[in-house]
Amino acid sequence: ETTNASSTSTYHTFHDPADVVLLRSQLLNWYDKDKRELPWRTLAVTESDLNIRTYAVWVSEIMLQQTQVATVIDYYNKWMKRWPTVQDLAAATLEEVNQMWAGLGYYSRGKRLHEGAQKVVSELKGQLPRTVDSLLKQLPGVGRYTAAAIGSIALGQVAGAVDGNVIRVLCRLRAIGAESTSPAVTEALWSLVNTLVDPERPGDFNQAMMELGARVCTPKGPLCSQCPVQSHCHSYCKVHVKQEKNSRKLLGRLDRKPSTLPDIEDCMNSGTCPLCPSEPWDDELGVQNFPRKPAKKAPRVERTLTCVMIRPGEEGEDEYLLTQRPNKGLLAGLWEFPCLLLEEKSSEMKQKQVLCAEISRILGTHLTESLLQYVGEVVHVFSHIHQTYVVHSACLKDGDTQTQTENAQWLTRSALQEAAVSTGVKKIVKLCDSVDSQKEQTSKV
Repeated sequence: ETTNASSTSTYHTFHDPADVVLLRSQLLNWYDKDKRELPWRTLAVTESDLNIRTYAVWVSEIMLQQTQVATVIDYYNKWMKRWPTVQDLAAATLEEVNQMWAGLGYYSRGKRLHEGAQKVVSELKGQLPRTVDSLLKQLPGVGRYTAAAIGSIALGQVAGAVDGNVIRVLCRLRAIGAESTSPAVTEALWSLVNTLVDPERPGDFNQAMMELGARVCTPKGPLCSQCPVQSHCHSYCKVHVKQEKNSRKLLGRLDRKPSTLPDIEDCMNSGTCPLCPSEPWDDELGVQNFPRKPAKKAPRVERTLTCVMIRPGEEGEDEYLLTQRPNKGLLAGLWEFPCLLLEEKSSEMKQKQVLCAEISRILGTHLTESLLQYVGEVVHVFSHIHQTYVVHSACLKDGDTQTQTENAQWLTRSALQEAAVSTGVKKIVKLCDSVDSQKEQTSKV
């Protein structure tokens, strides 16, 4: 039989309907017994209002993008308490949304949720879309996976959903070893999950696949012995066939004794198949040979001059100068201490001069470099930037110093803790507290 480069053998699919039925049953039985109780899952089951249910799942799916479940739970509960409906969220300000999102990372997600809620209220008469296609087309920040997840979990739409966990599970089940982000693999995985999804319980099936990837079929140290669908897993079978061959080789009995393990079917087109691995099998990795991820780009390295500017407040509580970031780009709309990107290596004196000039511009007054004290450095790693904040501090004696730009304000320490600030800002505050504490202890000695 002749094949072309785009063809794939049945090895990478589920061609037997009986296997599909069995896998669904095994996976859902495991999920029913072992699933974690999570607030968005409870709401999806108990909330009878379709609009609120769809909104609740939408919020959870956006929060869970690039963020661990344990981190999301607290944020989700606070969010749903404050804005229990899409109308409540639409009525909020972006500043309030940023404040609530502070510390969760990837801040554009909160902004898009807010924009989406406002669109639903102003253009869709307050009714969230009711199908996977309309969710995808009408809600900002909702892509193919998120639309399928919301549609299946909240609306019972029969649609499979492919996230990072599901990619890993499917690649191992069907020994898909080509780069997991390639178009051929992406389409194969979506086709697979749409074949497998249970038409009676599509939402539970998708959540069970994600749960399996998060807790059993993990990136490192997968718990194959606990896997409910182990009998369907080509990579697990591959590992055991190779282990037996290796042990028989060691014992010098390769051709004397027939294998007790069943023969494993291999891809018939492995030379031309777009789903097969291009790199040789690594015995040490075992099932972790799948999936193959592209090499990660090294994060960009940046150094940023930052100044913690303090003045005496009216109530005897110190106030801190904060400026607002632009509405687009990294940490859009969040508040931070005055800062400047360090373009090149320069002396501490030169750094103080440029930082002083920037603060003088914000305050509309002339400050001298001698006010600035070097505090230390804080490292904060974003997904694509390795950021080092070079921190200085300065104390003004005059409490009447006003800001001269619109995007600047003085905040008390308590207001700062509640403001829409990033984790990086909180780390800088922690550094300053630590240095102050050390100074106090030294002065007592």
